[in-house]
Amino acid sequence: MPESTLLFIAEPQSVTSVFSPLKEAGFQAGLADNLAGAINFIKKSKPCLIFTRPVMQGYSAQALLAEAVNIENFPPVVIFSRNGSADEAQRFMELGARDYWLEPLSWEKIKLMLPDEKPSSMPSADQLGAPDKPAAPEQKGTQGRYQIIGQHPAMSRVLGLAKQVAKSKATVLISGESGTGKEMFARFLHHHSDRNYKPFVAINCAALPEHLLESELFGHEKGAFTGAINRKLGKFELASGGTILLDEITEMELGLQAKLLRVLQEGEIDRVGGVETVKVDVRVLATTNRAIEETVKEGKFRQDLFYRLNVIPLKLPALSQRGEDILLLAKFFVNKYCTEYGLSPLAFSEEATNWLLSYDWPGNVRELQNLMERAVLLAGAGPIESKHFLNDPDAWMPEEAHTEGIAPAEEQAANADGVAAEFAVMPISEMEKKLIIKSLDQTAGNRTKAAELLGISVRTLRNKLNDYKKQGLDL
Repeated sequence: MPESTLLFIAEPQSVTSVFSPLKEAGFQAGLADNLAGAINFIKKSKPCLIFTRPVMQGYSAQALLAEAVNIENFPPVVIFSRNGSADEAQRFMELGARDYWLEPLSWEKIKLMLPDEKPSSMPSADQLGAPDKPAAPEQKGTQGRYQIIGQHPAMSRVLGLAKQVAKSKATVLISGESGTGKEMFARFLHHHSDRNYKPFVAINCAALPEHLLESELFGHEKGAFTGAINRKLGKFELASGGTILLDEITEMELGLQAKLLRVLQEGEIDRVGGVETVKVDVRVLATTNRAIEETVKEGKFRQDLFYRLNVIPLKLPALSQRGEDILLLAKFFVNKYCTEYGLSPLAFSEEATNWLLSYDWPGNVRELQNLMERAVLLAGAGPIESKHFLNDPDAWMPEEAHTEGIAPAEEQAANADGVAAEFAVMPISEMEKKLIIKSLDQTAGNRTKAAELLGISVRTLRNKLNDYKKQGLDL
């Protein structure tokens, strides 16, 4: 069926890693390595998405995109490249590609693009909120990957408002602490709007200096500045007909704020170095983790821009204010990671449950998700205890380290002279090595995840592994 099939045009070894989670989510995957095979598959199987290499021997994605006009309901195309470039990305977007990614293909990103007729397996860290009715974590809630999890009245109010304004063109300002799910609500608004078949484009306003951010937002003409060797379309043009998310809007410089205000008022942009005004039809959403009213009072954010953005205010509560939602989300993430790692279901001990409810969660839902993944990997057969959250990495001791070298009870009893049986003490360095190796085993060699579990940086982990290799350890 169209809503349950994807086509990959690539070498098998570069894409088969996502086939298993696709199947678990209820989708089928097709594979092609040439244009004729791809076109034949598209006509017969009518896939909902295509992921393709830019070019392979005897094949080019440009030729594929050229066929779109000849095939009814041609599916969206995502280009993924080993060594991409901004120029190549722009060229393919202008040719009609939906998106342009760098390798490796990520299941987390793919599932965000899957249609709602088939539920994807789990939402990401930001895909969190509350249904307007209490719902178990594994229930579908508000459609597929935009599942909203929770029961607290504060979240229900925010979600209800989001649903009510989703189909409007009104700008929405989404505020809340880091990790509360602001981008998820932005995607929810886009998905439930009449623009959901058009692009959703997000840009972090804190990630770039002013002159680069202006080019990213509005584009530039060839020769506009040193290094501008080609025309580049900005995010507003790429989001034409759809939605643009301006993340961390309060980090934007005042000069650029004035230009953004004109876009909101007039619906037109000027490319950097350009002489023609370009009309754009884009719905604007913005997020901030600051008290934006205070930023306005300090003169760091334009009051008129604030009013234009704050037509609909959505303020997300901190996780610590959501009561029993903490346990609901914790159980959801534990089930998610038990499934991902092929482990048996795990429950929380009473002590862990009390800890979850008493902790203040400065990192909000994002922190909760990371802690639950860590706990699943360290709890073994369970139950999950608070020590498995690894809040104090220096105090952690693997289960085998508690018992290795300790004499059995029978042997201790045999010491009639009353002297306690000797037991071997494991050096800290050896214990550290065992924990590192165990973490790598449990994360299938993923150093980033292993480092997160250990509470250390990837660089520190890499240095430790290099030391072990010098010691002759085969890793």
